[in-house]
Amino acid sequence: MIELNGVTYHYPNQSVPALRDVSLQIPTGSFWLVVGQSGAGKSTLLRCLNGLVPHFYGGVLRGRVRVGGRDPVALGPRGMSDLVGFVFQDPESQFVTQRVEDELAFAMENRNFDQALMRRRIEEVLDQLSIADLRARRVDTLSGGQQQLVAIASVLTLQPAVLVLDEPTSQLDPQAAEEVLTILQRLNLDLGLTIVISEHRLERVAQYADQICYLPERGAPPIIGEPRAVLSQIELAPPLVQLGRRLQWQPLPLTIKEGRPFAEQLKARLADETRAPTQVSSQPSAAPALTVRDLWFAYNGRAALKGVSLQVQPSETVALMGRNGAGKSTLLKNIVGLLKPQRGKVTLLGMDVQTTDLAEITRRVGFVPQNPGRLLFSDTLEQELRFTCHAHDVPPTHIGELLSQLGLREHSQTYPRDLSAGERQRAALAAILVARPQIVLLDEPTRGLDYTSKEKLRTILAGLRQQGVTILLATHDVELVAQCADRVILLGDGEVIVDGATRAMMTDSLVFASQINKLLRDDRFLTVADVLTRLGETP
Repeated sequence: MIELNGVTYHYPNQSVPALRDVSLQIPTGSFWLVVGQSGAGKSTLLRCLNGLVPHFYGGVLRGRVRVGGRDPVALGPRGMSDLVGFVFQDPESQFVTQRVEDELAFAMENRNFDQALMRRRIEEVLDQLSIADLRARRVDTLSGGQQQLVAIASVLTLQPAVLVLDEPTSQLDPQAAEEVLTILQRLNLDLGLTIVISEHRLERVAQYADQICYLPERGAPPIIGEPRAVLSQIELAPPLVQLGRRLQWQPLPLTIKEGRPFAEQLKARLADETRAPTQVSSQPSAAPALTVRDLWFAYNGRAALKGVSLQVQPSETVALMGRNGAGKSTLLKNIVGLLKPQRGKVTLLGMDVQTTDLAEITRRVGFVPQNPGRLLFSDTLEQELRFTCHAHDVPPTHIGELLSQLGLREHSQTYPRDLSAGERQRAALAAILVARPQIVLLDEPTRGLDYTSKEKLRTILAGLRQQGVTILLATHDVELVAQCADRVILLGDGEVIVDGATRAMMTDSLVFASQINKLLRDDRFLTVADVLTRLGETP
């Protein structure tokens, strides 16, 4: 179905190729997973399959690309759209209408489909993705995860032979991600649809793939093989695989089910009459860094927050979790003053958010939204950080050190919007951290980040906490929460459902638990490091 021979591609004005001499063959009806570090060329490879590279992005492409016998370089995206369905990393970038149902009909209308056929296909995809309740909603009122589902649905209405998805679960909660991947697996098995998917959260998708294509650092050839074989030899691996490799489990487990026999043996090694105490929340201080009291907010009459109350103490790291549409992003925007609540009060560092000027709030509070590109507007990354320093009257002496910590030093003179999605995420984080805020609010901070980049982020968050910075992050990434959060606040339908210590909350949850905790069901073990430390080994 798909064949690449000697493909090398340079983006405009870039001396280093994004892809170098890539050759591969993807059989019809297979399920391929493309992995690699942030900036390795995963999105670029996917864009070659429908002609976006080079038609939309420009640059120079050498080599041969064939998809279903067609040449995407010759035909371009329009000529490939009936064969290749493409779902972007940022779903907002592919929406062209305001209503969900109109978005699903748009591609079919452009191809002059019969009205009855369009209505039938719309109903089918709404049911397949369980989003029928979103039919009449405006796309700009949807949560990030809901937008992701609508983007997938809009592509499926054309019933393409090849479905290409760039990090389709990056904004989805664990249950929604499982639902989407199950649907993709069914499309692959029942309809023989060829699926090529790029993903960083391998714990979600590795078990579904027939083959993994690992793109190493630019210049090296891809590593292609069955998931177990590839994951056994590359640095990027989900926690269960990391633990299996360290403890030499054979065959290497890819799922919790496969890991159960090894878990029983491991529990025997970990058994100890004296249990480590369960993690407890920080003791309240006289002056919380953040207080939210009886907060209500609605979009066009639809309640998104319903009497939310919470407190975050200084130097505390708190995770907001919950299903897509639970109100996490809305809560963060109300906290920072970008939205005004209908009722309730938010106090930040002693400031009443509703009566304090937004400029004053941003001097002390850093906020990275789901779409980090909204923070980036300068010609180079270094200029971006210098602008922030100037605006907040902070000396720019630590710019180089911060970029190095985030793995962005080599991109200091790069136009920020030319960076990969993961690199843009880190760039936006740098743009707010350079001002040394007292409170940091992060909305899906690991979107587009590989395991190595996530570890760097975890180290930075730990350093900020030691400096007395308060951190509130909204995320679906249970592994990040397991590593760095003191407390979890679980939202559901705009209300606080659970507020408790991370270890207790994860162990009590079947959905919002880390892989290691699901394996062992013990509140002492959330991460690979927890297990190895208990065994007396170096994490």
